[in-house]
Amino acid sequence: MVIYGLQKMTLLDFPGRVACTVFLGGCDFRCPFCHNFDLASGKETSVSGEEEFFAFLRGRRGLLDGVAVTGGEPCLSPGLPAFLARVREEGFAAKLDTNGYHPEVLRSLISDGLVDYVAMDVKNSPAKYAGTCGVSSLDLSRITESIAILNGSSVDHEFRTTVVDGLHEVSDIEEIGKMIKGADRYFIQAFVDRDSVPFGGFRAPDRETMFGFLETARKYVPGAALRGID
Repeated sequence: MVIYGLQKMTLLDFPGRVACTVFLGGCDFRCPFCHNFDLASGKETSVSGEEEFFAFLRGRRGLLDGVAVTGGEPCLSPGLPAFLARVREEGFAAKLDTNGYHPEVLRSLISDGLVDYVAMDVKNSPAKYAGTCGVSSLDLSRITESIAILNGSSVDHEFRTTVVDGLHEVSDIEEIGKMIKGADRYFIQAFVDRDSVPFGGFRAPDRETMFGFLETARKYVPGAALRGID
């Protein structure tokens, strides 16, 4: 499997773990506010092969205890199951970041015991989902199926929405809340602009709006929380 990026240590990407983060290429979506758009579009070049990565990982035993796999969309990589199996065989916990558009892959990874934590992005309310993802259309049933898989599993997981001023309103958070009702963890993340974002002009909602989103989300997920707000 080709690795397109490696963050050698993080305390943020894998809850409860000191981890490294592996970035894979390719994505179904083209979210215009994506931080990793070059990965999604396939413009990035590889930085590491699989054997090189596992040599690095073995050298970090005692320092790291987890590997977070993100993208792009990792579930597009045919080698993902074998890669995660090897991560766990090496004695590290495995976390998957996913857009939820491949429920069949997600179900298989969970049933085979290859993931310890899953973070799934829920992009927006059903009516705005495709537009927020930068595509003309999509099969929303794939998203709702992945939500049901996670909520029905014993694997630690979270849902999260990156909110952008003008793209997300309270009514959207209401609809997202209905989609994920029953979840234990839901994080509303404030958009942060970076040079890697493909289009300019995006910004986070103001603080008051963020807390309004949180109040709405907690009607459906009492443990909902904000990220990116002091």
